[in-house]
Amino acid sequence: MRVYLAGPDVFFPDPLSWAARRAAICAAHGLTAISPFDPVIEPPAWITLAKADRIARRNEAHIRAADAIIANLTPFRGPSADVGTVYEIGFARALGLPVYAYTTTTALLSDRTGPGTHDADGLEIERFGLHENLMIDAAVREAGVLIALDRPGWNDLDAFTACVQAVARRSIPAPG
Repeated sequence: MRVYLAGPDVFFPDPLSWAARRAAICAAHGLTAISPFDPVIEPPAWITLAKADRIARRNEAHIRAADAIIANLTPFRGPSADVGTVYEIGFARALGLPVYAYTTTTALLSDRTGPGTHDADGLEIERFGLHENLMIDAAVREAGVLIALDRPGWNDLDAFTACVQAVARRSIPAPG
């Protein structure tokens, strides 16, 4: 099973080493990791695209080549998951791919956005008892699993490993 590894991990210090560590965990569980850093055959038309657009097209090509995605939903630069990762989840769901996700916090989105029913701008705070926005939680529940473990910082791989194990268990064909 080929799994695309979505998440803000591309912004980590030494992201290539981090991607290699996650790929090794996938391989140990019989999965093939697809990283945003992996090469892709680019159509000639892409040569004229800006760098950001080429990166976006490569990531979409990687998702199209995957059987599922594993997304890092650990809050990034705010109370919610990385917006690029959220886009990749939606793109994968539109393709009919199962989405598996993990986060290194068990705090619910409503706990991370503050007390009360509305924010400082008077906008309603979503309070459904979910780890992320209802659309993201629903996408993961529909076709995958969400692993939430309380771990300090970004460099803990326990939640990722637990998610990989869950994906590997689901991808093993039933006997008979």
